[in-house]
Amino acid sequence: MDEIYQNNKKVTLQDIALKTGFTKNTVSRALRNKPEISEATRKLINDAAREMGYITNTIAGALRSGVTKTIAIILGDISNPHFGIMAKEVEIAARRHFYNTFIINTDENYEIEEKAVYSALSKKVDGIILCPTQRNTDDIQLLKKNGIPFVLWGRRFEEEPETDYVICNDLMGGYLATQHLIERGHRDILCLTGPSYISSARERLAGYQKALQESKINYNPILIREISVTAGECRQVVRKVLEEKIYFSAIFAFSDMIAWEAIYTLNQNSLNVPKDVAVVGFDNIQSRMFLPFPLTSISPSKKKMARRAVDVLLKKMHDPMTGQYFHEVIDPEIKVREST
Repeated sequence: MDEIYQNNKKVTLQDIALKTGFTKNTVSRALRNKPEISEATRKLINDAAREMGYITNTIAGALRSGVTKTIAIILGDISNPHFGIMAKEVEIAARRHFYNTFIINTDENYEIEEKAVYSALSKKVDGIILCPTQRNTDDIQLLKKNGIPFVLWGRRFEEEPETDYVICNDLMGGYLATQHLIERGHRDILCLTGPSYISSARERLAGYQKALQESKINYNPILIREISVTAGECRQVVRKVLEEKIYFSAIFAFSDMIAWEAIYTLNQNSLNVPKDVAVVGFDNIQSRMFLPFPLTSISPSKKKMARRAVDVLLKKMHDPMTGQYFHEVIDPEIKVREST
């Protein structure tokens, strides 16, 4: 029975029925917004329920129906505004379909990610949207064995084609960023890329290489620096490149957060952006945040990616036996600002 305590007394469906004069069954259907109950009756019953402090026992309802109306969002680094913006867009998209969401942060740590998957499964979520750390695929196999619908978001496993994913066209993004810098006369472009086990890092680097090749610029491995995608490491890497007196006139960074760290370090070393060094980031965080120094950035469509991830997940949840796998690749565009 749905109930809560108020003034040491349980408020039940029967209490609401007595107050409103309707049957317990009608009250239950009205609170669940069943269409056969008239709008006037639903309003009267819902108003009475709110006045009495009634809260639906969703756990009991889930046990009866097997549906929790809940989606877990598992992300790598919620302190990165890009992930925060994306999570908000997923929450908005899920809410339109009357689903609640909750977020689990992994700090780009596979062990935490694995625990997050177990936690989501234990909470009987209806589906999971996962940005994987890509250190391991054991949790992907666990999800498949449990039959829980899930969508990979932002990253994909080439060795796991039987998974659904929604990603940015990262190769195109890396190409656009590098081509933009080449068009502005830069040939020595420092690439601050993410770890090679991350699909988006590999594909952005491939786009960087493609742009150099098309412009007949020699690929210089010394200008490729692999760093953590979480904050903090970039400053040390850029300082080391400067100490080694390696010449570069531009930077293509794996993310906006890394780009801003690089700009901070350049400024600390009396280098001006864009006068001395041009910088391009990735994620276009400034589409939602107005910061004092406008950064040129590759812009994935965050709203479109979020909506497609939710749409794909809902399709898998509503038709779990379908043999179709959705591989959504969304093209980005470049937003040119003062850093170049």
